[in-house]
Amino acid sequence: MAAASSPAGSAPAGPRPEPAAPAQLQYSLLLEHLVGERRGPRQARALDPAALGGIPAPPRSEEQKLIERVMESCGFKAALACVGGFVLGGAFGVFTAGIDTNVGFDPKDPYRTPTAKEVLKDMGQRGMSYAKNFAIVGAMFSCTECLVESYRGKSDWKNSVVSGCITGGAIGFRAGLKAGAIGCGGFAAFSAVIDYYLR
Repeated sequence: MAAASSPAGSAPAGPRPEPAAPAQLQYSLLLEHLVGERRGPRQARALDPAALGGIPAPPRSEEQKLIERVMESCGFKAALACVGGFVLGGAFGVFTAGIDTNVGFDPKDPYRTPTAKEVLKDMGQRGMSYAKNFAIVGAMFSCTECLVESYRGKSDWKNSVVSGCITGGAIGFRAGLKAGAIGCGGFAAFSAVIDYYLR
C-alpha cells in the first residue's frame, strides 16, 4: 500500500532556525579599560558600550547631545580649568602664607609685631595672586590641549606634551627667549609625567 501523500501545496517540514544567541559581555575588553593598558578617563570615554555586547546603549535625546557637545567644547574645558585653578591657587597661596613667618611684617619697621588684620590682609593678597596665576595657567593649558587634540584627532600623551610646551613657552617668553625655552621644556616634561601616571 502506497504511503499517504502530503497535502497539496504544503512544503516539507525542515529544521527550524535556532534563535540568535545574545551577545556575550566581553569582560576582557572592559577590564582592559579599567585596570589594563588602556585605563584612563579619556580611554573610558572613547569606549563604545555596544562593543561590549552585554551593555545596551540607550538612545540619547537632543538635549543630552547638546549638553555633551557643550561639555566637550574647548571653551567649557578652559572655563572649568580656570575655575579649578583659581580655587586651587587661592588655597595654595593661603597655605604658603600661613607657614611664612614674614607675613604681615613691615620691611620699614621689622621689629614691630603685625596685627591680626595685617596678617589676614597679607594672606588674602597672596592667595588672590596665586589664584589668578593658577587660573591663567589652567585655562591656557586646557584650551591649548583641547585645540591640539581637535587638530590631531587623537587622544594620547603627545597632546599634553605639546600643550605644556606652548603654555610654558608663552609664559616664559615674557622674560626672554631663554626663559621661554626653559618654560617650554619644563612644562612639557611635567605634563608628560602627569599624563603618564593618569593614563
